[in-house]
Amino acid sequence: MPTFRTGRVTELISERTGLQRVRVNLGLDETARAYVLVDLTGPVALGDEVVCNTTAVELSLGTGGWHVVHWNLSRREFQRNGPDHIMKLRYTSLQVDAGTDELVHPEAADASLDGVPVVACSLHSQMAVVAATIAAMRPEARIAYVMTDGAALPLVMSDLVVGLRSAGVLCGTVTAGHAFGGDLEAVSVASALGLARHVLAADAIVVAMGPGVVGTGTSLGTTSVEVAQILDLARKMGGTPVLAVRASDGDGRTRHQGISHHTETAARLCFARPLVALVPAEAADLPEVEVRDPGDVPDPTETLGAFDLRVTTMGRSIDDDPLFFRAAAAAGALAAGLMVQ
Repeated sequence: MPTFRTGRVTELISERTGLQRVRVNLGLDETARAYVLVDLTGPVALGDEVVCNTTAVELSLGTGGWHVVHWNLSRREFQRNGPDHIMKLRYTSLQVDAGTDELVHPEAADASLDGVPVVACSLHSQMAVVAATIAAMRPEARIAYVMTDGAALPLVMSDLVVGLRSAGVLCGTVTAGHAFGGDLEAVSVASALGLARHVLAADAIVVAMGPGVVGTGTSLGTTSVEVAQILDLARKMGGTPVLAVRASDGDGRTRHQGISHHTETAARLCFARPLVALVPAEAADLPEVEVRDPGDVPDPTETLGAFDLRVTTMGRSIDDDPLFFRAAAAAGALAAGLMVQ
């Protein structure tokens, strides 16, 4: 069950469009970090009294770390008109009229993906490495990011997306399901793929949840199983599905060492027979995939450095977990080679 506490804003740590990061005094000289989703609750100012959802921090969740401002008690009301009548975060106290671009661009609904590579990632951090690698190899490519609702729902929470946009890597973003805040909004991943191809004119599409995968340690109790459905949709819609292998030589958990059980499960559950880059070599043992040589794979350290991107996975840098980054870069290299000429 959720936990809410009341505090007072004592510091504005940082701000960008749609997001404030603040410090809140929760009493008894206890201060804590919190973030504000401005489009949902409005902005806060120094001295404002706010109600914070403190649940994630109190549970010591790995992707928690920050409280969430639920409401600003210094404000009696807040109104921000939406574009339509399509709600996200439905039937919660923060439900919002996010609108949907399917209604604006109905022609994208049933159109083929025209063979474009669709790279399905099971972690948000993979997405950045995949996209940057494609951009390094094909600077002219239009790369779109589709964010699912498997983890963080507000796109504005992603520092990686901010960095990728600033570096010119991404041509645009689409938020699907209950995820919101992309350049385009979609009710489903299927329509998000169509919008990415036919509205953003993407040459390659990278699909991943936002920051913070949910997992129980069991094979099916993880939001990463969505990868199987993404791959199947890509195939059925006329795209070329590519499975980004999650692999690690720095994760202390046995189930994620070598090729993660998340990748093995996704490969087992999907019908699409996706393409997989032959890095690491263990990819040859994955069920129901087609292993391809990605060719020369750019060094991910050099690639990320060239775009001024700092990427970590579960707090680990590329020096801590080089296999993770090499496997993601291999998926990007494979996608770059598959792009329609």
